[in-house]
Amino acid sequence: MKKSGILNKELNTLLASLGHTDTIVIADCGLPIPNEQARIDLSLVKGFPPFLSVLDAVVDELEIEAIVLAEEIKDQNPDLYESIRARMGGVPVQFVPHEQFKAMTKQAKAVIRTGEATPYANIILRSGVSFSSKDF
Repeated sequence: MKKSGILNKELNTLLASLGHTDTIVIADCGLPIPNEQARIDLSLVKGFPPFLSVLDAVVDELEIEAIVLAEEIKDQNPDLYESIRARMGGVPVQFVPHEQFKAMTKQAKAVIRTGEATPYANIILRSGVSFSSKDF
């Protein structure tokens, strides 16, 4: 049995399979996910698990080089936006209209659906690398 970190088998498999520049989505319970899109549905009931809990778990295990947010989050869910900014530190952020965000999710390796039920609680994470040429 794993001692710590993410326990969900499908989520562990997804994170371990990511290469540089691959993307994944962490989504609220309302984001439309095409039937053909790979998904990991963690939602249990409305509000659980919350978006930030899932984001925290993923951030602990994934090297992230950039994120994408819907520009509407700044006005429609400012508390969540500030929480994301605090967690992401200096990671570059791209803001796009929500409709464009939804289109971009189709390029992701998978969508992780949470139980979050607040507006625009969605993020695209672009995988980075945890080493550099200086390591050799």
